[in-house]
Amino acid sequence: MKKLLLLCICLASTLTSNSQTEDKKWNFGLHGGMIQYHGDLGRDWYKTDKTAYGFAGLTVSRYLWKYLDLNFLYTRGTLGYDSSVTGFKSDYSSAAMNLRLNLIGPEYVIRPYVFGGIGVILFDSQLNFHKEKIDTTFPVAGGGINFKLSPVLTLNLQETFMFTNNDRRDGAVSGKKDDFLMHMAGLTFNFGEKKDADGDGVSDSNDKCPDTPAGVAVDKKGCPLDKDGDSVADYLDACPDVAGNALMNGCPDRDNDGVTDLSDRCPDTKGTVALKGCPDADGDGVADLDDKCSNSPAGSKVDANGCPMDDDKDGVMNDVDRCPNASGPVSLKGCPDTDGDGVADIDDRCPNTKGNIENKGCPEIAKQDAVRITYIGSKIFFENGSDKLKVASLSLLDELTKILNKYEGATLFIDGHTDSNGSEEFNQVLSQKRTNSVRTYLIGKGIADSRVTATGYGETKPVADNKTTLGRSKNRRVELRTSY
Repeated sequence: MKKLLLLCICLASTLTSNSQTEDKKWNFGLHGGMIQYHGDLGRDWYKTDKTAYGFAGLTVSRYLWKYLDLNFLYTRGTLGYDSSVTGFKSDYSSAAMNLRLNLIGPEYVIRPYVFGGIGVILFDSQLNFHKEKIDTTFPVAGGGINFKLSPVLTLNLQETFMFTNNDRRDGAVSGKKDDFLMHMAGLTFNFGEKKDADGDGVSDSNDKCPDTPAGVAVDKKGCPLDKDGDSVADYLDACPDVAGNALMNGCPDRDNDGVTDLSDRCPDTKGTVALKGCPDADGDGVADLDDKCSNSPAGSKVDANGCPMDDDKDGVMNDVDRCPNASGPVSLKGCPDTDGDGVADIDDRCPNTKGNIENKGCPEIAKQDAVRITYIGSKIFFENGSDKLKVASLSLLDELTKILNKYEGATLFIDGHTDSNGSEEFNQVLSQKRTNSVRTYLIGKGIADSRVTATGYGETKPVADNKTTLGRSKNRRVELRTSY
């Protein structure tokens, strides 16, 4: 045992590596301490009035990540329990494999950590309470602190809890398994080969710019040189001797408009890239520097001098001309009015017939025609419980067609109603089918489908009491309305 410890100390003293990092992945440690028992005979964890048993140990750790290590722990010593009534004692060897989580990064001098894993304890032959010499310890858990004394040397303090699978090492069986607590202190040493992935002479662990292209000059931190201090490396800087910004590839842009001062026609006034850094107050696409009409309304079509255009030569500029490709009066914002009724053709539902503004350019429907339309609606009848038009109604619908042809811009609304006999759903469907029948007939007679709207209301809009025969008769009706 002494020879083993001496060999380990000699090996550690020859190491000259830096702190364990991604470049220095291996760590070797020498430790010593005391082990305490907890089981059927009692508990002496963190007590000072019991016999203390010592051990020596060594650790080997492998770096996995800046916060994670894989750690192997081997110890050799004596464990047991001593009281005035009973006790036990045995030499042992133990080994555990742990995953260690460092709570802070390797750059800190003091690094606390926690760990967990699994292990075994091999008991010497003098302890015969149990035939098997090996106990499994699962879990092995604990925590500790590393104090960095130098780039090579670290002081380690650790508490290790070993929970075994056995209840008879202490010679008593009463349900409490035999568990042990190790108080451990030691020195650890780091070693490994330096890595420099980008070949710039700065190790990966210290390289703040590990992907620097080959041949690029770097500073002590491994980052490319930046003479003008604008955070754009010289090898990428289009203006390496003048401080600029990254968006401009290292060139200055005083007005921050996205155009470098070298290319900016207006370097001290914020403008647009499209206008080479110059502003355009009226947004007409002509830089203020060149604009002869700097107050053109937004969206105006302008010429090369920035002045609004009037393509149809009607005195209304394109930006306000509702009909920029057809000449019209100023009062109608440049749109023509073929029938001269004061409604522009683009708004006139009867562009070839003089009407009025209220009727969207169409003439008034004559009173006698309006009355006749209402009358025709009251005389439209269907077969009982059906949407089939009665023959007597067809001649009236032919008359309605002639009236509608006199007013080309008018829209006809057909409203269908029923009494309350039958279910609401049936009446709703029936009323819709009946109005559709009227609409279909009129379209078949040449009335444009866009001019006829059919709506069934079922029994929802009665005009009389459905409890009487007369009332139900009044409620079964079709109403016709016209509108522009």
